[in-house]
Amino acid sequence: MIDYKEILMIPPYKLEKKEKQEQMNQRMVELVMHHYHSCPAYKNILDVLGYRIEEKFDYKQMPYLPVRLFKDLELKSISSEQIFKTMTSSGTTGQAVSKIYLDKETASNQQKTLVKIVSSFLGRNRVPMLIMDCPSVIKDRNKFSARGAGILGFSIFASDRWYAFTDDMELDYSGIEAFLEKHRGEKILLFGFTFMIWQFFYKRLLEDKKKLDLSNAVMIHGGGWKKLIAESVSASEYKEQLQSVCGISSIHDYYGMVEQTGCIYMECEYGHLHASVFSDVITRRAKDFSICEYGEKGILQVISMIPESYPGHSLLTEDEGIILGEDDCPCGRKGKYFKVVGRIKNAEVRGCSDTYEKR
Repeated sequence: MIDYKEILMIPPYKLEKKEKQEQMNQRMVELVMHHYHSCPAYKNILDVLGYRIEEKFDYKQMPYLPVRLFKDLELKSISSEQIFKTMTSSGTTGQAVSKIYLDKETASNQQKTLVKIVSSFLGRNRVPMLIMDCPSVIKDRNKFSARGAGILGFSIFASDRWYAFTDDMELDYSGIEAFLEKHRGEKILLFGFTFMIWQFFYKRLLEDKKKLDLSNAVMIHGGGWKKLIAESVSASEYKEQLQSVCGISSIHDYYGMVEQTGCIYMECEYGHLHASVFSDVITRRAKDFSICEYGEKGILQVISMIPESYPGHSLLTEDEGIILGEDDCPCGRKGKYFKVVGRIKNAEVRGCSDTYEKR
């Protein structure tokens, strides 16, 4: 199998279409073979589908798993003794959660990939990090939730950290102000989940008639937009309103999921989500799962070169999106760029930022 360390040497948005497809094809063929021989449940699925692993294929035609299967099946390509970490997806009370089994190598590659992607936006130097969450979310480091995994993953960029909320999700004004004073004049990273930032940060600042000076900050946020869409909050309004209460102008959404941790799709300066050299995105028609044209809405299929400890390399999500183009985004980054437009009909509610229930 091609050593993933070689792939990590490539800048995240450098490869054009032809080069990327060649690399994707090689890596995906190897991952399908690896998981077929290492994960009994994955082998059974491919056998039932009549898929012939010995035949060469284009990665766009390889089998993909519905992301929901990780809630119902134990999908791992390692022994129980090799499990280094188990990650769980977010879910509202009573919902089943996905379980993602990681060995040390896969966990390390996830983190290294995240660093490569985010560093291309933030720069290489570590910065003070204001976490838009509470400390208790990362208490169990062996069994991460999606929220905890996101916080710990992004914490690698931090030279110093502070949690903006107490464990009962109250804004820690004195702590925040002391942290900002300590790092006056420095670039600050704000990280959190989309709805939680809106609900517990933005709305609280409005209610309390408080303003914070975060004009030097860069905000990276992700998670479900479902609740914000229900409140008729658009992406542009989200950015405008946050700027109004704290002066922040550099705000980047990202798309990702616990089933493919590390391979996030960052939003560029033009509001487009980008696939890096480590991942790809395909849109499929709901009626027959054929591949959509660019500009056509379809179900998002996400592809990651990372997963070796579990068969999460090609997943059909429960989200709809539109691929806007490839290699020609005005920001200059190569690869596909797209937008997410919502959940498919009847898909269960999920998303890191949708799961907090005040006790």
